[in-house]
Amino acid sequence: MSGASGVGHILAAGPGFNAPGPSDFRLPGFFHSDSILATKSSLLLVLAALMVVVLFVASSRRRAVVPSRLQYAGESAYSFVRNDIARDIIGERDFIKYVPLLVSLFFFILVANLFGLVPVLQFPAFSRASFAYAMAAMVWLIYNGIGIRRKGLGKYAKDTMVPSGVPKLMLVLLIPLEFLSNIIVRPITLSLRLFANMFAGHLLLLLFASGADYLLITATGPLVKPAGVLSFALGIFVGFLEFIVEVLQAYVFTLLTATYISGALAAEH
Repeated sequence: MSGASGVGHILAAGPGFNAPGPSDFRLPGFFHSDSILATKSSLLLVLAALMVVVLFVASSRRRAVVPSRLQYAGESAYSFVRNDIARDIIGERDFIKYVPLLVSLFFFILVANLFGLVPVLQFPAFSRASFAYAMAAMVWLIYNGIGIRRKGLGKYAKDTMVPSGVPKLMLVLLIPLEFLSNIIVRPITLSLRLFANMFAGHLLLLLFASGADYLLITATGPLVKPAGVLSFALGIFVGFLEFIVEVLQAYVFTLLTATYISGALAAEH
């Protein structure tokens, strides 16, 4: 106990440090009445949607054979999702009708995630679990609706939950497992993957930023300033890492959506 108190005295003398936690993600509302409720996180989703719309409208408004930089950027972004996700996963026959959905998903999630690194905004919208759940629920309704429309409810249920070429006795075990895996677990894992990565990354950024602020400004002691500089440097490193994770999570969410649509359209399980 005496050793621990000695370390605390060296590194954290002064007022106590309040470590960030889940309460930092419960942001106060801007408007709150019987009919209006808006928080920073919900407004960031609206802003992300508007930014994506403005970007693609602006990049396609004055199309030319020799594209401008903005047109080239918009076409490259669109082509990436169209060719590398939609066409490669869904296939040449059916992919084109789902490109608008996948492009919208990718860039909406990407922009909402990147807000976590933008000064002043500094909050990834999908670090709120409810938003991630809503996105996953929407995708679940879409790909199941596509499968039911293409095959009919009975045929779609059979293709989804009854593996082909399996002995009938094994179906007693496999059908509940397939139902659990394909119908229940998919949207849960889809949402949790997005939410958990955004939550954890933002929490780490909060920890290193607030730790550096506390150590460099408030705390006193012989090792406090070097520890504060180290915390600040680690915060910058985590910021670059978080950028990669934010882009990757938008890609993974869109890729899995295309995979689920492809599975719903497939001839059999």
